[in-house]
Amino acid sequence: MSDAVVQRLPTVANVPVSGSPEWLAAARSARFLSWLSLVWMSLEGGIAITAGILAGSIALIGFGIDSAIEGVASVVIIWRFTGARALSHAAEERAQKLVAIQFFLLAPYVTFEAVQHLASAERPEVSVLGMVLTATSLVGMPVLGIAKQRVARQLGSQATHGEGTQNLLCAYLAAAVLLGLAGNAVFGWWWLDPIAALVIAAVATKEGLETWRGDGCCAAPALTPAGACDDDCCADPH
Repeated sequence: MSDAVVQRLPTVANVPVSGSPEWLAAARSARFLSWLSLVWMSLEGGIAITAGILAGSIALIGFGIDSAIEGVASVVIIWRFTGARALSHAAEERAQKLVAIQFFLLAPYVTFEAVQHLASAERPEVSVLGMVLTATSLVGMPVLGIAKQRVARQLGSQATHGEGTQNLLCAYLAAAVLLGLAGNAVFGWWWLDPIAALVIAAVATKEGLETWRGDGCCAAPALTPAGACDDDCCADPH
């Protein structure tokens, strides 16, 4: 698309037009943030699952699986904004559905294991590694998630917004898991661990449904009629 054509296209609610220099710069930022997230999630997921297995903590294992799922979502966003797909509305819709599916993969497994642990009163071991890992995520994930959602508003991309939401979800889950691990370590409250896992499953289901429906973020503005975008994702990110 030539610069002359881009300049003649209208903008919607201060969102850069798809294909404009500002929009393409935001797309590059989305790819960079997703690559950063992919590296982080790969390390976090591997460590959390290993620590969870060693400690017998379903919440920690669920947290690790969530990290792995977030890594898959990052791959989806990298795919979405690579090559000709960057300007494809069909690619955006596919990416949105793929990101939503990642949420749905987590909930059933974690729910089943959490109920089983509550029923059997299975007590997890103390995991110092798990507490350190979740504390790190509690600090770092909000920064990454907010950055992705800011870029999502510039792109009008629900898929990117959903990936950022997953990072924020990761921070909430880290807080829940850290609370469960610390309560078990200090007070012997073993039941906090499976309850934290049920919180993970519930929030993941909610966010998956919202991402699938496209709640909270408009379609790419160049593909949307003027005035059709009225949610917070179209607000001025600045």
